[in-house]
Amino acid sequence: MIAQARANGFEFRKWYARHTARPWVSFEDAALWLSLGRRCFTLIFSHEFASCFWKSGTQITFSMPPKDFSRVLPDGTVKTIHRKAFTRRTARPDVWKYHLREMAGENEPLRYLRRYIRVEEDLDSEPDDISNGRPAPPED
Repeated sequence: MIAQARANGFEFRKWYARHTARPWVSFEDAALWLSLGRRCFTLIFSHEFASCFWKSGTQITFSMPPKDFSRVLPDGTVKTIHRKAFTRRTARPDVWKYHLREMAGENEPLRYLRRYIRVEEDLDSEPDDISNGRPAPPED
């Protein structure tokens, strides 16, 4: 997760020195210290980290839940509107703000963050042919 943010310009060492008041020993030491208890939330909810982790201007896909609301019509009557759930796709310059807001509303923010991290074990478990979810047939 830190590597992904660093690839997008996040300066982890500078951030660590400013926000932890601990001396820098090594990347491994810093990552280990942040992994203890709830210290990782200092990093994942940092605006500096989030703005690099979720790179600005990239397209995001997210679901809008079903919603009921009331609307006053021109004749003064009140009508209840039932909106179905739908999927939105957008490219925003402040996409990281959206993700921070969503992550803050989650019971398990680390699970939310995990959805956006590509790790080797995920790549190994993906099927060869993503279009239908089954492995591609052998070539002749």
